[in-house]
Amino acid sequence: MIDPPSLECSGLAYAYPDGHQALFGVDLTVQRGERVALLGPNGAGKTTLVLHLNGILTGGLGRVRVGGLDLGKDTVQEIRRRVGVVFQDPDDQLFMPRVRDDVAFGPANLGLRGPELEARVTRALEQVGMAEHADRPPHHLSFGQRRRVAVATVLAMEPEILVLDEPSSNLDPASRRELADIVLGLDVTVLMVTHDLPYALELCPRAAVLSGGVVVADGPTREILCDDALMTAHRLELPYGFDPARVPAR
Repeated sequence: MIDPPSLECSGLAYAYPDGHQALFGVDLTVQRGERVALLGPNGAGKTTLVLHLNGILTGGLGRVRVGGLDLGKDTVQEIRRRVGVVFQDPDDQLFMPRVRDDVAFGPANLGLRGPELEARVTRALEQVGMAEHADRPPHHLSFGQRRRVAVATVLAMEPEILVLDEPSSNLDPASRRELADIVLGLDVTVLMVTHDLPYALELCPRAAVLSGGVVVADGPTREILCDDALMTAHRLELPYGFDPARVPAR
């Protein structure tokens, strides 16, 4: 039996209460195990789309399915377990006195206790290379370390999809590389929202471009970044001197 896609968005349209239409009919399918970059200029609707994936925003038109399960009032809690969102600022997700407490928070709310909870926390911290910092206060960590702990808080929920919102922002080069190695080593579907086009090429074989509330391109990341007309039309700019055609495949 073939597994259903990790994510299916069909005809997703949404207008905010003030009348601003952010999405005009988004169609996007992500298969299990794929790593997909979601690219687009500011105001394209990327954040609005992400907030639909786990039911933070509802009330629009269209359908969201995660692992074959339709998002609705009766399924929203399970969908939120399946779709783990790592926000751009790790301090939005870290609020407990110790790292291990932050990582345990989600699974504990699901009812896990004792050795099972401890094993879940340990595994998540090991996945991001932060096990030795389990008893430290999060605010004593570097920004890059806090971002890794934020990833661990999501991994502890054993999600089907890991959504990363601008994961490379404010990271120094070493932290950027460390996070890339972590993401590449995870056995999970990844949707990465980013303006960092070299990072998208490094981590995601496929990219979708969201512009004006619709998906205007979807294909191999390298091909999209090499399409000068597409990039110009949708206000996507590569760093000076960066040539995606010359970057070796990882």
